[in-house]
Amino acid sequence: MIFYFTGTGNSLWVAKMLSETFHETLISIATELNEKKEENLVYSLRADEKIFFVYPVHSWGPAVSIMRFIARLKLENYFHQPIYSVATCGDECGYANRLLEKALNSRQLVLTNAYSVTMPNNYILLPGFSVDSKEVEKKKLEQAPLRMAEIIKAIQTEKTLDLYHKGGTPWIKTYLVYPLFTNLAIGKNSFRVTDACISCGLCERICPTRTIRMKDGKPMWADTCVQCVACIHRCPVRAIEYGKETIKKGRYYHPGIK
Repeated sequence: MIFYFTGTGNSLWVAKMLSETFHETLISIATELNEKKEENLVYSLRADEKIFFVYPVHSWGPAVSIMRFIARLKLENYFHQPIYSVATCGDECGYANRLLEKALNSRQLVLTNAYSVTMPNNYILLPGFSVDSKEVEKKKLEQAPLRMAEIIKAIQTEKTLDLYHKGGTPWIKTYLVYPLFTNLAIGKNSFRVTDACISCGLCERICPTRTIRMKDGKPMWADTCVQCVACIHRCPVRAIEYGKETIKKGRYYHPGIK
């Protein structure tokens, strides 16, 4: 069973590779949160099941939606089947794995191992953050399958390998910066649409939190945004901006995900 959350397709690409290798079912965390409003999100496990949580790292912590999902998660027939965390990050993950592990422990679940895959950067909403150059983007996309091969082999052979990149000063980034991100950035947003908008409605359809609604042919953003940046990167005519911060910045979404 593979639970995944994705904005620009990096984590979905990883989830699909794991599904093809281990023949586990893909389950969209965004879909489950939107469609199942009961207190617990309940899933029944096979005895030979492998459980994966695949998610992007946002500001050196797990994407907010995956933490919300785990807070409501209940796995029936859980007898310590292996549970893996596979995070995607532009550069460093900090201690996102520790926060995920703590969240799982609160649901009486035990994390077997945590891995990370470096993917092209996509966070562009603040000064100092932007997409990678095309050269760096190309290099990361070429190296990602090699990293996935290492992760898959480690899981298949049940070897404990250090395939998680926490980076420098992880405690400060995860335990000081990440809480600021979740408390100050989540919900409030400065998204806007320009006259280039063609009213295609793609942003509304792909928004994982149903934050976007079309009104008079133009998208409107509610205060439920988790800054997954799917809308701004996937707009086919680049009609979405975040205040003035993103006007001159590039856009990115995984070329293998449509």
